[in-house]
Amino acid sequence: MSKNLKVLVLAGGRSAEREVSLNSARAVAEALMRLGYDVRAIDTAGGTPLIGPDRKFLLQPDTSSSSKLALKMSDSLMLAESLASENYRDTDVVFIALHGGAGEDGTIQAILDLAGVKYTGSGMLASALAMNKAMTKRIISGEGIPTPPWLLVPQDRMRHKEKTAAEISEKFPLPLIIKPNDGGSTVGLTLVKKYEDIPGALETVFKYSREALVEGYIKGREITCAVLGGEALPLVEIIPTNELYDYQCKYTKGKSRYVCPAEVPADIVQTVQNYSAKAYHILGCRGLVRADYILNDRNQPYFLEVNTIPGMTELSLAPMAARQAGMDFDRLIARICELAREKTADVPAER
Repeated sequence: MSKNLKVLVLAGGRSAEREVSLNSARAVAEALMRLGYDVRAIDTAGGTPLIGPDRKFLLQPDTSSSSKLALKMSDSLMLAESLASENYRDTDVVFIALHGGAGEDGTIQAILDLAGVKYTGSGMLASALAMNKAMTKRIISGEGIPTPPWLLVPQDRMRHKEKTAAEISEKFPLPLIIKPNDGGSTVGLTLVKKYEDIPGALETVFKYSREALVEGYIKGREITCAVLGGEALPLVEIIPTNELYDYQCKYTKGKSRYVCPAEVPADIVQTVQNYSAKAYHILGCRGLVRADYILNDRNQPYFLEVNTIPGMTELSLAPMAARQAGMDFDRLIARICELAREKTADVPAER
């Protein structure tokens, strides 16, 4: 890759995963600068620069900086025009380091397509499909990949919360999982152990999403498989100190232990890698994604979800898998940029 490559990092935003996004963006921007690229970074929540005059990444945006770099996120057409303007016309790649919300659900991807800008990760369609966990499950289960039983509950069902809770109680044994249908980082997720706690768990979800995904709980080992450019990487096993791999365990040092490569039978490794690569192609993904699973007590893998913009912090799982495959963090970031420049439109594979 050319040392003169101009990369614009999009980060922050207004989703519940803003803090994680800023931490990912800092790691990405620092790697890009080590690679010798011309790097700029913007907080999409306000259009403010995230790299100071000293070339250090700012976790708190510099709102006093020149407005010439501001991207106006309130108007999609204005954003597209801004990216095509003199300030950004020479951008080679937009590196999307946003998690959740408009950065991961296909909205930003659609705007970048409109602007004619190349960007990292999956396109609008794959991003929208993967962000919708229920839709992903429909597609994945139709391809023969097992997933826990589930039920989608829209927010308007809370007008009859007792009836809704009763229907969930009839369909699912305890414990069960209730989480946002379009969220990440386990924000808003509840492990329900008593039926009377169902309404409260639903109310928690609806602080973040208009749809709740109720999912059968499978006790077992948590496994994840990253896929880079269509090729599955080594598996990572996650061993949290809490009962679940929750937000605290994900982003607090010492709250989880990771084993890479995961110590599971070779045939199970192959199965999970095959499932993950298949999901990647079926959904039409690009770049780097991560698929999450639970292995039950018989080592049978159950698919949970696909993350089209995996975390890039020092505790993140996809970079860990890449290291095991012989690719250090800087090389991984360079490869993601390479894939972005090669990218064609994402179209789900035919069945």
